[in-house]
Amino acid sequence: MTEAGELSQLWFREFYLEMTMGKRIQFPIEMSMPWILTDFILSSNEPSLIESALFQLDLYNDAAQYSLFNFNKQFLYDEVEAEVNLCFDQFVYKLSEMVFTHYKQLASCMLLDKRFKSEILRAGTMIRSPSAARFESLLQQRHLQLLGRSVDLNRVVSQRINMALLKALDSAIGKFESEPLSSIIELDLLIEANRLCHHLLKNVLHSVADFDDLLQEANHAVNSPHGRITLHVFWELNYDFVPNFVYNGSTHRFVRARQVFRKTPARDKPPNVGQVYYWGSRSLQAAFMNICNAYTQCIATQHLRALTKLLHYQGIAVIVEELLKLANRTLNEKIRRHVKNVLNVMPKVCKLPRTEYGSNAVLQYYCHHLDAIGKYPELKTEFCQDLRELGNMIVFCQQLEVALAQEETSDLFLAAAYTGNVPQPPSRNAQEQIQQLAKLEEKYSRIHLTNIIDKISSDEAQVTIGREAELMTKERLCCGLNAFEHFLIRIRQMLAADEIWTGGYPTNGVFWVDECVEWYRVFSALQFFICQPARDDNDVLVE
Repeated sequence: MTEAGELSQLWFREFYLEMTMGKRIQFPIEMSMPWILTDFILSSNEPSLIESALFQLDLYNDAAQYSLFNFNKQFLYDEVEAEVNLCFDQFVYKLSEMVFTHYKQLASCMLLDKRFKSEILRAGTMIRSPSAARFESLLQQRHLQLLGRSVDLNRVVSQRINMALLKALDSAIGKFESEPLSSIIELDLLIEANRLCHHLLKNVLHSVADFDDLLQEANHAVNSPHGRITLHVFWELNYDFVPNFVYNGSTHRFVRARQVFRKTPARDKPPNVGQVYYWGSRSLQAAFMNICNAYTQCIATQHLRALTKLLHYQGIAVIVEELLKLANRTLNEKIRRHVKNVLNVMPKVCKLPRTEYGSNAVLQYYCHHLDAIGKYPELKTEFCQDLRELGNMIVFCQQLEVALAQEETSDLFLAAAYTGNVPQPPSRNAQEQIQQLAKLEEKYSRIHLTNIIDKISSDEAQVTIGREAELMTKERLCCGLNAFEHFLIRIRQMLAADEIWTGGYPTNGVFWVDECVEWYRVFSALQFFICQPARDDNDVLVE
């Protein structure tokens, strides 16, 4: 039986060998029968052959055995060993690439909506799901015997998969860094696709690292207080979003202005990687790009919800704090200068004219008194631009608070059954409601995680961690705190520190009546000229 199963002759060839002691490979692997068979299996995409990929590597064991105990040649064994090292590295590389590509395409197909697939199929385009592959039995090999060594194939492939996932996440963040803020939707989808791919791989590869750890490493948030995503979000807010967007109150969206007064600096180039690191294939790439292109023309609630999901509390706190610093500079260095110049040319007193004069006379009255303000050269350009930047900061924080509240409310609803938070059932009277509530509490007490940990765990540290986790789940900002309110309080403190905004203490001890010394007078005069129609095509006005 041993002689019948001995296949070492499939490796030996008529070839002159020098005694290099394994320092230089003299047999190219392209002319090695074991590698030819292995490479054919890996490149044929035939699921039935994948399970037999390791059989060919056993030829090297026979060749090494024959070299040592029949030929008694150490240098011949060294040649076999050198070829095994090279072929096994190539085998692991190709196998890992096949496994990652298969599960990446599978995860991307699972993320696509079924209705979307049916619609594009009706339009004549078909997105094929990856065919079934039999990687499970191959990846279960934990003790592969090769030249007397025991190799854990599952662990070796897991290391390669970790590198592939890390590169995919790094490419997704790098692509986001090369595009405007609206591409955060695509970044969120890419991260979700990689998360699902990691979940599928975790079922067959038990040494794959935790996904959150890989994401933190790709985001450079392990040793740095601020990740790449947070830094690029603020970069986009500072150089593109705040100066070049306007808010539409009807649709609650930010759109790019027609007149741009601030040129956006050049962004980084996107990483040059294969399609497998994005969506897995060309057809899936085209499908997801069509979906993401629908969100590139504006900044809406979907973008802000994705932003809150990716930044978390720490990143949001950094963004809000930096926006406050930017608002402080805008108020004290830019807007204050314009307000001071406008106050110098405004009339000291501007009383309300009588209604008996008629609309034409009232209009002429204001045009005469505010004529010097209308001739201010930077009124409709730099002054309005600075006001727009400040307004974008305030409205952005407001919409960010709304998106954060939506995300937190959704999380609280999902976690309610596991934290003992049972909603009050409808009832006719208070007594009936108490009885129904008691039944619901008893029903859901079986899945209340903190109670379960208290009953079955004897480790006090574990019980404490469970209680703290439940407390962190329940205590959210939407339960009583409001970040936008604190943002406005900080803005009010900035304005109260300078008398140019308040006009100082009124002479009558109550408030200013006809004197033009307060900020609202300046803003009213500004509105008077902004609301007038453009006189010619050269009359530039910031939206």
